Amino acid sequence: LLTDPAFMCGATLGNYLSLPFVFFMRGFPCSLHYKAPQCPSPLSYIPRLFTFNSDQMTFLERVENALVSLLELVYCNGFYKEALKLSSEVLQRDVSLIDLLNSASIWLLRFDFVFEYVRPVMPNMVFIGGINCVQKK
Repeated sequence: LLTDPAFMCGATLGNYLSLPFVFFMRGFPCSLHYKAPQCPSPLSYIPRLFTFNSDQMTFLERVENALVSLLELVYCNGFYKEALKLSSEVLQRDVSLIDLLNSASIWLLRFDFVFEYVRPVMPNMVFIGGINCVQKK
């Protein structure tokens, strides 16, 4: 099952039917595309989204990075609250955001490894480069 994880319908359907599913995506809020497959993401090195920090941070920037990381979980759980409620009803068990996402077979990431911060990724994560609909010149 090829799906985009933004709305969680594909992940819920894949879990319900016990089908292997593949995420095809550009990025995921709250760095869930790294948390779900359990990639190392040290807060002292990897800047969080919207902090505009670089990979060489001062102590205060690292504290800011850690606080933003804590707030991301609250934000994402609130953002996906209705999807998690629907998934829990369909699967007839309590599920968390990470439970739904970490059962993906393959993550096809539509961004280039060169432009991201260098970090270790899991073997089921494949960088396929930027895919868009703009015609080449």
